[in-house]
Amino acid sequence: MPEYLTLDDVGVDGLNVLVRSDLNVPMEGGVIADDFRIRAALPTLERLVDSGARVRVCSHLGRPEGPDPALSLRPVADAMAGLTEKEVGFESGGQITVLENTRFDPGETKNDTATAAGLAEGVDLFVQDAFGSVHRAHASTVGVAELVKSVAGPLLVGELEALGHFLVDPNVPYVVVLGGAKVSDKLGVIENLLPKVDVMLIGGAMCFTILKAKGDEVGTSLVEDDQVEAVKRILDGPHAERLILPVDVIIATDFTENAEHKVTYVKEMPPGWMGLDVGRETNQLFASVIRTAETVFWNGPMGVFEWEPFKSGTEAIARAVAEATAYTAVGGGDSVAAVRALGLESEISHVSTGGGAGLELLEGRELPGVKVLERWAVSPPGGGSTPKGGGVQPS
Repeated sequence: MPEYLTLDDVGVDGLNVLVRSDLNVPMEGGVIADDFRIRAALPTLERLVDSGARVRVCSHLGRPEGPDPALSLRPVADAMAGLTEKEVGFESGGQITVLENTRFDPGETKNDTATAAGLAEGVDLFVQDAFGSVHRAHASTVGVAELVKSVAGPLLVGELEALGHFLVDPNVPYVVVLGGAKVSDKLGVIENLLPKVDVMLIGGAMCFTILKAKGDEVGTSLVEDDQVEAVKRILDGPHAERLILPVDVIIATDFTENAEHKVTYVKEMPPGWMGLDVGRETNQLFASVIRTAETVFWNGPMGVFEWEPFKSGTEAIARAVAEATAYTAVGGGDSVAAVRALGLESEISHVSTGGGAGLELLEGRELPGVKVLERWAVSPPGGGSTPKGGGVQPS
């Protein structure tokens, strides 16, 4: 695991502290649909205020290519104000000041030096607490940390420690459950974890690319044809028997919520139909594997769970993970949303705020927003010592 300073290593009383949080919440019609990430970010911000710091917090929201009023962080600041007793301001004022969407500046995603310097201006300490964004080398995740003394925030530390369970000596049986639309999003995780797990359960639309690679009929189901050969190499590999695919699926005539649908065995998939969820026998099979595990990681829904006819697979996995006596973790926006919608969050050992970052960590890839923190655990850029609680400006 990387070495970095944390808030326990520094004093913050009287300092100007910039926190990179992950406030990239889902929005529906200008209204926050789920405040999970805001609630997750608040304890660090409140701790800093209680310790005497003047706190500014930055984050992106969505993927704007310039200023976009629909993606302003003002609603996030308003929501945060309703969740804490601290005074929250937007762009100025408040014990906690929420800055505008970092991606309104085109230099953010380019890790532009001027953009990073603007964020770092007047800052004594940078706290990286946005686990969901540390896989991106942006100005607000990497650039500012190259200019100002930087530490890992408690949420980030907790995420790295929790997901570290799945990389270093996990208790066995070790089970990974993967779903979602694209196998390409999780191919690296499959390749890195398959040799380590006892069982890997695959659902969601991504299973149809694997089924096609096996030579099965998949009808009009979503398939990434450019990934079939890569999947075949996994299926021909020494650990292929650890993969368990659905035995039955719920299929529909087209991709609409009210489409005609029915259950069929995978081996009897009719041409012209598409798979939109896993079936009842698969739910029972997957749940039985999960309930006997000692370590379980789940990322990705089993079907189009937003639609009533195709949500049973995701719900079955969520309940099985919640009922397991194992160390369990759930990552990815859709999986977390399902767990929260069912009121099962408290039954999971760790509910992650990161989707892509968690997957890249489990792929064994370096996270740029974490890697940059390591320099401050040794010496600041430009040489010299860094006293606890002291800000450092570039020499």
